[in-house]
Amino acid sequence: MTMLKKIVSVAALAGLLAGLLLTAVQQIQVVPLILEAEVYEEASASAVQEDEAWQPANGWERTLFTAAANIALALGFALLLSAVVSLRGGKIDWRSGLLWGTAGYAVYFVAPSLDLPPEVPGTQAAQLGDRQIWWLMTTLLTAAGLALLIFARHWATKILGAILLGVPHLIGAPQPVIHHSAAPVELAKAFIFATAIANAVFWISLGGLTGFFYKKMA
Repeated sequence: MTMLKKIVSVAALAGLLAGLLLTAVQQIQVVPLILEAEVYEEASASAVQEDEAWQPANGWERTLFTAAANIALALGFALLLSAVVSLRGGKIDWRSGLLWGTAGYAVYFVAPSLDLPPEVPGTQAAQLGDRQIWWLMTTLLTAAGLALLIFARHWATKILGAILLGVPHLIGAPQPVIHHSAAPVELAKAFIFATAIANAVFWISLGGLTGFFYKKMA
């Protein structure tokens, strides 16, 4: 089996299963909080009359669209993860895959969430473009910093890795001029917690599945 075919096959299987698992966890923990927050959002905007963009209806339609988006996202991350694992080489199985998944969780969720935590509907946020630039910078520097800390042998290089981890947070994420949320503080905190758990399940399962299928296809 060629390396490219192996990477794509592993990513397809791991991404599909991890995306479905993420959808299931979201339906239990995250979606009820979103629906509750949307009630507050709609109540605060009831005085404003404007045309709303199309969105899937609550129920099976919304769940199917969410599942499709999650699977597409999981496939993309699985391709990236399996490619990195292939380039790194060495022994890979579901146990080592869990470590790779944990690293992905740290890079793509934990680090950005320190300054830009998940927000419920109805939350006033900074400009989308500014947040996207900061998020991209944070993920790149965190990935580079972790790689240097874990794989570098010289202590000076490890120190550089630690510095890279802190740079995005020293710069700080873009913030709105006025902080406002239509939902209660308790609901916003519950949403952050639920989202953190859902993403942890997603990344750890994605890493474990990637390692499992990678070994099977060796």
